[in-house]
Amino acid sequence: MAKTVSVAAINDGTVIDHIPCGQALKIIHLLQLDHNRYKVTIGLHLTSSSMGFKDLVKIEDRFLTQKETQDIAVFSPQATICTIKNYKVASKISSKLPSTIEKILVCPNTRCITHQPHVMTEFSVEEFKQKVYLRCHFCEKLFERDQIKEYRI
Repeated sequence: MAKTVSVAAINDGTVIDHIPCGQALKIIHLLQLDHNRYKVTIGLHLTSSSMGFKDLVKIEDRFLTQKETQDIAVFSPQATICTIKNYKVASKISSKLPSTIEKILVCPNTRCITHQPHVMTEFSVEEFKQKVYLRCHFCEKLFERDQIKEYRI
């Protein structure tokens, strides 16, 4: 059987690979790629020899900051982030969970003080049995990553 390429190569930019199925759209929203003019290619439920199935995000002419790579790890702890220059991989890093994540998530506890104007959120990141949990710094409640549905932009 012939090998085919499902997603076209990019000249310069970033490739986020090995994203668990269902998390790519969260990463798009997290990086605010739906509000910018970058050309973005999204692969959903692609075949993966190591994961079975995976998602993939390619962003042309955009390079991620260290903070952005850490934020991605909350949604995809095993992601591989590649910097592409002249159609070649210039650097490749594995995402690592940060100890805290600030400003971008909204606490699901409606009684939390972070729902007041001008109060920024802060969560400590915890991992148990390969699941990511977030503990709100203010109300101290623990949430599974998938319980957090809102993001601050």
